[in-house]
Amino acid sequence: MTTPLATETIVTGRPTVRRRNPFRRPATSLVRHVLLIALALAMLYPVIWMVVSSLRPNDEIFRDPSIVPDSFEVSNYVDGWNALAFPFNVYMWNSALIVIGCIIGNLVSCSLAAYAFARLHFSGKRFWFAVMLLSIMLPIHVIIVPQYVLFSQLGWINTFLPLIVPKLLATDAFFIFLMVQFIRGIPKELDEAARIDGAGHPRIFLQIILPLMVPALATTAIFTFIWTWNDFFSQLIFLTKPELYTVPLALRSFEDAQSTTNYAQMFAMSVVSLIPIFLIFLFGQKFLIKGIATTGIK
Repeated sequence: MTTPLATETIVTGRPTVRRRNPFRRPATSLVRHVLLIALALAMLYPVIWMVVSSLRPNDEIFRDPSIVPDSFEVSNYVDGWNALAFPFNVYMWNSALIVIGCIIGNLVSCSLAAYAFARLHFSGKRFWFAVMLLSIMLPIHVIIVPQYVLFSQLGWINTFLPLIVPKLLATDAFFIFLMVQFIRGIPKELDEAARIDGAGHPRIFLQIILPLMVPALATTAIFTFIWTWNDFFSQLIFLTKPELYTVPLALRSFEDAQSTTNYAQMFAMSVVSLIPIFLIFLFGQKFLIKGIATTGIK
């Protein structure tokens, strides 16, 4: 005797038909979703714990590892905002200035370099493209010393110039490669049609290629924002004056080796510093996925 829920095989004059359990697929999907949710919660636990700890008294943070607060100390945000030498908005403004300069620099310089590699023909093109790709493997610790010597001789230490000017020279090879892959996916027939109408390379780049590169440009802008906003090492090297500190340097200033560190205030300002990154990723996620999916990086 068979039941409608059991898997059964019906033999007729036709090919064998196998009926599947209608509840097997939903059950598998349910298990998969439960595992994904559990994994997501495990990955988000440190962030959730930091948010909860920012609302606890400083002496209770490391006593209770749970994410259920017993009390809410909203004053941690108010006190943390004014705990350092300058209000925290000064450090956020400094980071914003550097981020804006780096985004503009990368968008302009990397797009021009990518167009040259993808569309122009010049001597040693493959060699210089290979050199550009090899520069991706260079860690910043290798070039930071000569950069510091150069910028020190130029008198740029304790200014934002060492952090912004290199971006105007297409030093981020990753974004050049990303845009080159995107431009190579644009049909060359568009260039040829524009050239028949008398357009040169500047007009082709500005009126044809650049409008079609919006996903790649958005991806570059989002990655540049996140990497620059979170950058600590470079900003620590070139910025030593407290009034020029950025958000990562300001958060580091909450730690005091000679007295008790107020972790509650530090976590509170850490939560504040994560808000811009969260908003940028939330509203730019569509462009980020589209930009990566259409550049050949799969």
